[in-house]
Order: sequence, then structure tokens, then C-alpha cells
Amino acid sequence: MRLDKYLKVSRLIKRRTVAKEACDKGIISINGKVAKSSSQVNEGDVIEIKFGEKVNKYKVLEIKEHVLKNEAKQMYEVLE
Repeated sequence: MRLDKYLKVSRLIKRRTVAKEACDKGIISINGKVAKSSSQVNEGDVIEIKFGEKVNKYKVLEIKEHVLKNEAKQMYEVLE
């Protein structure tokens, strides 16, 4: 699944366009490498999102095309 779509479906970022803009700015990385919005996300990948000075890390647990709001948190695990 594309990174921008995963971020939206998992609700780490609310809108896909915002996720794409964040990728274009270089604040999102997968497994330590800066990622484009079209980068593929696989189970077991570690996604890092930089919000100013803070860096949030998430491990991808599962990938689904559609999830309900209350099931979205099951798609990832917060590492830091």
C-alpha cells in the first residue's frame, strides 16, 4: 500500500493530501530512509514522523484497505 494512503487509513494523519505534503517536505521516513508518498509500506516497517522537535515512531502491524475508526489503532504499534 502507498505510504500516503496508509497514513490516512490508519488515521496517523487525517487527510491523504496532508500526508502527501508531509512526505514531500521530507518529515516522514520508513526504516530510517526519507520516504516519498508513493513508497510502499509493508508489515514490520517502522515509520517515523517528525513534528517539530518531536519524532514519533510507529511499527506497521497490518495493512488493510478500509478500517473502521475504532479498529485503526490495531494497524500500528507506537514505539516512541
